Amino acid sequence: MLSQNIKEGTSAAHQKLEGTVVRQLKAIRSNTDYAEVLKNFYAYFNAVEKTIAPYITSDVLPDYIERRNSSYIKQDIEELGGSVENLSQANVPQISSPLEALSALYVLEGSIMGGPYIVQMLNKYGITAGTSFFSGYGADTGNMWSAFTTVLNAYGEDPANHARAIEVANETFSKFGEVFSATQVS
Repeated sequence: MLSQNIKEGTSAAHQKLEGTVVRQLKAIRSNTDYAEVLKNFYAYFNAVEKTIAPYITSDVLPDYIERRNSSYIKQDIEELGGSVENLSQANVPQISSPLEALSALYVLEGSIMGGPYIVQMLNKYGITAGTSFFSGYGADTGNMWSAFTTVLNAYGEDPANHARAIEVANETFSKFGEVFSATQVS
């Protein structure tokens, strides 16, 4: 199945990004710090969403409009007293098909799975506001992930397309990391 092949094929890129993000999360000491980290998420998610929009329709992913997106991040930033001005530059992969768009979305949707751990980490640092994005789908998180991977696997049924899908997902992880590498919470 494509979802498993992407997971295995992006393991190194995923771990590298996770390390970068966790270092920044551990440096958070205030709502302002947290808002700055969220700005990186917003810059990247918003850019990816715009790039995949022509390819992810309700015919492709029926519940797409119900899924978590960058508007939640913007809302969290504003709740923390920040704004989405002065964002980092976000470069995204080239997308030219629904399968490539779903492969990029795999990275964004997958970030939901770690959201509860991020909320716990933030709570340890006294940050309790602005966590709607990382709260994901709550009790429905597993079902939403399953629904997404079912669609991804259907579009990636032909193994001949797996290499390109993995390439797009790896590039999505890598370019996301570049946004975080450009800015550091002090």
